[in-house]
Amino acid sequence: MNIIKNIIAFAASTFVSVGAIGCNSHREGISTVDATEFAKEVASEDTPQLVDVRTPAEFADGHLPGAINIDIQSDSFDKVSTSTLSKDKPVYVYCRSGKRSLTAADHLVDNGYKVVNLKGGILEWNAQGMPLATSATDNDSQQD
Repeated sequence: MNIIKNIIAFAASTFVSVGAIGCNSHREGISTVDATEFAKEVASEDTPQLVDVRTPAEFADGHLPGAINIDIQSDSFDKVSTSTLSKDKPVYVYCRSGKRSLTAADHLVDNGYKVVNLKGGILEWNAQGMPLATSATDNDSQQD
C-alpha cells in the first residue's frame, strides 16, 4: 500500500512540476507582465506598437486605447504584422485571456520582434479597472 501511495505522490508532484514549468516558461524576446506594468510600459513609449490579436468583432466590443487589431487567427497575421510593425521597438500584444497573445508573441519573435505580452489579457485589464476604447476613431484594424 505504501508503494502505491508513493507512486501516486510522485506522479502528482511530477504533473504539478511540469504544469508549473509550462505556465512559467519564458522565451527569449517575450516578456509577460501584469496589467499595471503593461500600462506603464505602453505609456513610456512615444508611439507604442499596441496590438490586439483578437477577432475584429471582439476588438469592436472594446479594446485598449490606441491599439490596432491584427487577428492572430487570420491567415495573413504574419504578412500584416511584418508590413505594419517596426522591429526597432517592442510590440505590446494582448488578447482576451493571454493565450492567443502568447501565440502571436511566438510568431512575432520568430520574425525578429521583441514582445511584451499582457498577462491575463483584456480580462485582467478590465479587472484592474483600466480604460477601454470602443469608438471607431479610437482604433485601427489592420486586416486584409
